[in-house]
Amino acid sequence: MTPPLAARRPSTTIHHGTALSDDYAWLRDPGYPEVTDPEILDHLKAENAYFEEQMAPHQPLIETLFREMKGRIKEDDASVPAKDGAYLYWRAFEMGGQYRKWWRKPIADGPDELILDEPALAEGHEYFRVGAVSLTEDGRFLVYAVDDDGSERYTARVRDLQSGELLADTVVGTMGALVWNADGSAFLYGQVNEQWRVDTIRLHRIGTAVAEDVKIFHEEDIGFQCGAGMTHDRKWIAIATGDNTTSEVHLLPATDPLAEPILVRARQAGVEYDVETHDDQLFIVTNDTDTNFRLATATLSVPAEWRELIGPRRDFYLTDVSCFAGFFVVEGRENGLDQVEIHDYAGGPPKRIAFPETSYAAGLDENAEYATGTLRLSYESMISPDRVMAYDVASATMTTLKEQIIPSGYDRDRYATERLEIVARDGTRVPASVVFAKDFPRDGSRPLYLYGYGAYGIAIPPGFSPLRLSLLDRGFAFAVAHIRGGDDLGQQWQLDGKLEKRWNAFTDFVDVARGLCDLGFTSPGKVCAAGGSAGGELMGVVINTDPDLFGSVAAHVPFVDVLNTMLDDTLPLTPGEWPEWGNPIVDKAAFDLIRSYSPYDNVSAQAYPPMLITAGLNDPRVTYWEPAKWCARLRELKTDDSVLLLKTNMGAGHGGKSGRFESLREAAEEFAFFLWQMKCGEAHPTP
Repeated sequence: MTPPLAARRPSTTIHHGTALSDDYAWLRDPGYPEVTDPEILDHLKAENAYFEEQMAPHQPLIETLFREMKGRIKEDDASVPAKDGAYLYWRAFEMGGQYRKWWRKPIADGPDELILDEPALAEGHEYFRVGAVSLTEDGRFLVYAVDDDGSERYTARVRDLQSGELLADTVVGTMGALVWNADGSAFLYGQVNEQWRVDTIRLHRIGTAVAEDVKIFHEEDIGFQCGAGMTHDRKWIAIATGDNTTSEVHLLPATDPLAEPILVRARQAGVEYDVETHDDQLFIVTNDTDTNFRLATATLSVPAEWRELIGPRRDFYLTDVSCFAGFFVVEGRENGLDQVEIHDYAGGPPKRIAFPETSYAAGLDENAEYATGTLRLSYESMISPDRVMAYDVASATMTTLKEQIIPSGYDRDRYATERLEIVARDGTRVPASVVFAKDFPRDGSRPLYLYGYGAYGIAIPPGFSPLRLSLLDRGFAFAVAHIRGGDDLGQQWQLDGKLEKRWNAFTDFVDVARGLCDLGFTSPGKVCAAGGSAGGELMGVVINTDPDLFGSVAAHVPFVDVLNTMLDDTLPLTPGEWPEWGNPIVDKAAFDLIRSYSPYDNVSAQAYPPMLITAGLNDPRVTYWEPAKWCARLRELKTDDSVLLLKTNMGAGHGGKSGRFESLREAAEEFAFFLWQMKCGEAHPTP
C-alpha cells in the first residue's frame, strides 16, 4: 500500500490581518460530534488500513509484548477492602476479565454482595467506562455513570441495593461527581451543555421525572466549568466552579441542598482555592499570596475572612489538605518529591511520614471514614511496585496491606533509578527521572524512551510501570522529563511554561534529551519520544525544531492544531483553555505566539523522524481532525521516506480503548513501533 494522501482543498481565514491557510480543514465534519461524512470516514479508514499493513510484519513482536505485559498483571486482582460505615467495600477482576466487579460485605457479618457488575454492563459495547460512583449514607442506593462510546457524555443510573432493582431514574448528559444528600432521597449532578461544558448543577429526587430536576447552580462564564463534591465530614456539599487559574466555591448543607448556598469567597482572577471543613471551621488551600500556596482557616459564619494557619514555604509546594475527626493531613512536594504531614488541630509540630527511597511517588489513598486513627497511603517508585499501606497515627507505624504482584516475576535488584538535573539553555535545572537495567552501558549506544507532558500544572510522578519492563529488558532506558508547564517543582514551575513562557516547555524537553545524550544514556537519533494530548503538542513542536534528535516519536491524541482550536470558541474546551494558552481571538500577541509553535502551522519541507500518531473519533478533548490534519500536512511536506502512521480508534475517545487488556495491546503496538525503528527487530528480553 502507498500512504493515503488527503485531498488538498484551499481554505483561508483572516485574523489580525494575517491570512491562515488550511488545505485540510475539510476533515472536520460539520456535524461533529456526529461524524457521518463518507469521505472523511473513508480517509480515516484508509489510514487505519495503512497502519495495519505496515504493522503486519511486526505482529509476532506485538503478540510477544502483549503476552509479556499481560503476564505481569494479576488477572484476579482485587483492591484492599476499605471500611465505610457498616460495610467493607472493594473492587475485583476475575480471571480474563476486562472490567471490574464492585463488592461489599457487612462489617457485622453476612455474605459478599455484588453492587456493580462492570463486565455485564460492558457486554456488547466496543468501549465502556464507569465514571462517578456514589452510595447513600445508609448504603441503600447506588448511583453510577457510564460512558459507552468515549465521548465522555455519561449516563447516570440508580440501583436499589436492598431489592437489587435498577430504578427508572436515568440522567443523560452528565459529567463529574454524583453527590447524594444526607438522607439519600436525591443526588446532585453536573449537566453537560451543547459545547460539552458542565455549566449547571441539578438535583434529582429519586422517583421523579428528570424534567422536574431542580437547578442548583448555573455558571454564566463560558470559560468556567462547575462540579459538585462532598466534604470529608459529609456535612457539606461543595459546588466548585472555575477555569485553569481561578476558582470559586459555594457550600450547601447536605441535609438541605436547596438552602441558600454559602459563598466562601467571590472569584478573583488568578486566585485558586479548595475548601475542607471540620466542625464550624473551613480549611482553605489557596495561592492568594504565594504560588507555593498556603493553608488558611475561616468560620462558616464569616467564610471570606481567611486567617493564615500554615504560611507559604519556599521549598514546600502545598497541594492538598484532608480533614479527619482528630487531625488533618497536608500533602505537598518538596524538591519535586511527595510529602505527607499530619497536623494536630490544637497545634504543634507536624509528623512527616518518612518514605524509604530518594525518588518516589506517594500520597493518601482511599480514606472514606472521617473518624479514624489509621491512614491508608499509596507508595511506588520507578523500581518499586505500587504498595498500599496503613499508617497508625498514634504510634507512627506503617503496615503494608498490599504490594503489586508481578505474576511472571520481577527482580527489583536488576534495575536502578536516578533523579538527575539537566541544565537547560537558560540555566534552569530541569529534573529528569531515569530507570534502566543495572548492566546498562552509558556509552551512548542504547536507545532511550523519553516521556514528557508539561502543561496544566500536571506533575508526572516517578512511578512504577510493569509495562516498561519490556523495553528495559531489551536494552532501553526510560526517562521522564519533568519540564516546565507541569507543577512538578511548584506552581511557579507551571507558570514558567505557559502563556508567553510556553516555549520553555518545548526547549526543556529538547535540552533534557540532549543532556541525557551527554550523560551517555543514549545519543542523537536514538531518543524515542512519546507524549499524549498536550504532550502530543510537545511532540509536534520538538520534531519541527529538532527532528534529527529523535529516532522515532509516538504522539497520542495530540493537541497539534493549537491555533485553529484556540480561535474557535464553539469547541468544547476552548474558552476554558485561554488561561493556559492565551486568547488569539482578541489578543494579537497571543495569536502570534501560538502561531510560532502550533505544530500543524509549522510543518515544513524537511526530514522528520518515524512517527506513530493515534486519535479517537469520539474524543471531545482533542478532536479527531487535529491528528488527521497534522498527518495529512506531514505527508504532503516531509522530505524523507520515514514511516508515518495514523491510527484512529473509531469507537473510542481521548483515553484510547477501554478494558485493561485492550489498552495493553495498544501499548504493545507503540513499543513494537519503537523496537522496529531502533532496529531491535524481534529482540527478546535478556535472561
